[in-house]
Amino acid sequence: MPALLELRDVHKSFDAVRALRGVSLELLPGEVHGLAGENGAGKSTVVRIIGGEHQPDAGELLLDGEPRRFTGPREAQQHGIAVIHQEPSQFPDLTVAENVFMGRQPLRAGRRIDRAAMRRRTAELFDSLGVPIDPDRVTRGLSIADQQIIEIAKALAAQARIIVMDEPTAALSTVEAERLFRVARRLAEGGAALLFISHRLEELEALCQRVTVLRDGALVTTSPMADLDRDGLVRSMVGRAVEQLFPDRAAAEGAADPALTVEGLTRTGVFHDVSFDVRRGEIVGLAGLVGSGRSEVARAIFGVDGRDRGTVLVGGRALRAGDPRAAIAAGVAMVPEDRREQGLILDLSIERNATLPRLRAASRWGVMSRGRERAVAGEWATRLGVRFRRLTDPVATLSGGNQQKVVLGKWLATEPTVLIVDEPTRGIDVGAKVEVHALLADLAAQGIAVLMISSELSEVLGMADRVLVMHEGRIAAELAGSAATEEAVMHAATGGAG
Repeated sequence: MPALLELRDVHKSFDAVRALRGVSLELLPGEVHGLAGENGAGKSTVVRIIGGEHQPDAGELLLDGEPRRFTGPREAQQHGIAVIHQEPSQFPDLTVAENVFMGRQPLRAGRRIDRAAMRRRTAELFDSLGVPIDPDRVTRGLSIADQQIIEIAKALAAQARIIVMDEPTAALSTVEAERLFRVARRLAEGGAALLFISHRLEELEALCQRVTVLRDGALVTTSPMADLDRDGLVRSMVGRAVEQLFPDRAAAEGAADPALTVEGLTRTGVFHDVSFDVRRGEIVGLAGLVGSGRSEVARAIFGVDGRDRGTVLVGGRALRAGDPRAAIAAGVAMVPEDRREQGLILDLSIERNATLPRLRAASRWGVMSRGRERAVAGEWATRLGVRFRRLTDPVATLSGGNQQKVVLGKWLATEPTVLIVDEPTRGIDVGAKVEVHALLADLAAQGIAVLMISSELSEVLGMADRVLVMHEGRIAAELAGSAATEEAVMHAATGGAG
């Protein structure tokens, strides 16, 4: 079957950086094609070339067998190409139907928007996808999962034949991701060609018929998914064997004192009567579906959000509500779920980001010392293996995995006794995941109490000594040892008994 879209021996450079070196790729109708590789491998550049944001320096892009050179994203869209990014881009105060048909509204009498027709066609699109979303609902407040489906409906409204999904499940729970997979399979069955990009190997295995692996901007392999086992896929991505994704670690001592105690924590309408503790040297996983209240509990513990009732104790001493400074002073550090929006100031340098929580340590007589700032940042960059050119470069120039290490480093520099990590490996490649997992295990071995929130069940089960499962703002189950299985976690997360 002829390819709908093909990249043939494509090269692309940005100044001295060679982003792509002779990459070839075919997207066939009726197929979900995976694209894998570490951060910095060239995946984003491939997406931008297909989507019309960049043009190849050498090589060519073919559409239906004919060479094309798009002048911009709009021209690519006009030729049936849609790119669905990790973060949906919508107008939050408009309805779902208005977002789906933005720029393509059906008209009545040639001048006025036919709102009835727009709502009807939107409902038909969601019906074809098997997803019930109200066309008249305002998009503000919708889950990321529903926003992703709206982006797909938008692509179908534009009659897209080639759909690129760039890390679409990064912010989704397992249940929400499976719904997205059902939609993707239905699109492929309808004859569309899909390019699916993910760092989650199990997603590539479950969804894709073929996979292309890039490393350092070069093509490593394009193979049928059935011909690659997980070890072979990882080896192709990182250029070496990765023995295990999760480190071996001894179970935390049950007699250790609680470093963090949460009693009756309540925020009306968000979470209710949440109680648990985390002992020194222990990793406790906080699992649950997106919207169950996991991140909100973490934010309330750290003081970013307020609480209506309840007590948070660190080392036996109560923390003031809504006071992150007091939490930091008590030895609590928090790595937020969205490193780009909440964890980093992207335009500032690596060294400035790394020292933000410790400005006093990097200053003298109230004036910032560039030497001290560089020394503190350099120490943690070296200890965590951050790959960078200059500490003065903007942190936005780093890959996702290295950005995550900067966030971890800046909080570890505060020498915490309690570390809260929300989605510690979201959007980073498998090699960086192994490094982050090893770091968390090492911190626990040093006696730090770790509260880890993750949407990846394999990560929770692979790292945690105990798993707390949340459902609709409450702790639904506490699981440990052989009781902590994927089935048990999902049973509790969806409202079953613990």
